[in-house]
Amino acid sequence: MSLDSHPVDWSAGTWLNPPARTEESGDGLLVEPRGGSDFWRRTSYGFVHDDGSALLAPFPVDSAVEVSFRLDYGAQFDQAGVLVRVDDRRWTKAGVEVSDGQPQVGAVVTDEVSDWSVAPVPEWSGREVTVRVSRVGDALTVRARVDGEPWRLVRLAPLDPTAEASAGPYCCSPSRGGLVVRFTGWRRGPADAALHPED
Repeated sequence: MSLDSHPVDWSAGTWLNPPARTEESGDGLLVEPRGGSDFWRRTSYGFVHDDGSALLAPFPVDSAVEVSFRLDYGAQFDQAGVLVRVDDRRWTKAGVEVSDGQPQVGAVVTDEVSDWSVAPVPEWSGREVTVRVSRVGDALTVRARVDGEPWRLVRLAPLDPTAEASAGPYCCSPSRGGLVVRFTGWRRGPADAALHPED
């Protein structure tokens, strides 16, 4: 794991689908996405949503992005984390989403159609979550952790190494209005040197 990441100022990003409200608070950023917003393409549900709010900056090969936020939301499908976007048909979102009554760490990888993987993390409620995405070669490596605990691997996903991508914090509120996410950090740096930790 690289330790050379550096903070990114909130002003360095450009909003995709500006949220209903933002407010800088100390070093953090409060974001209220629009009610009913989401990122999803077709699979199982049949609909296409491309109206979640994301603060994006260029994401070249051999770099990593980290986003931290407070997990203090609890309505069905409330979500926050990192969005990696090439265009409206090719993107990956990773973070914590509330589903079936509890927070779930997971990712949606989309190439024309979306997939979804989750794992329950009820013990993360009320704590600071960090999601880290490294881009190396043809792959995105998604990791997440809470507070200072060890990183856990969430997903290994493909991404064309020639694609121009952007990445940064995102949030959505598919089932309601009024969600406010407290982002506590945004960092960039070199990508992780290896997929698996060395002994």
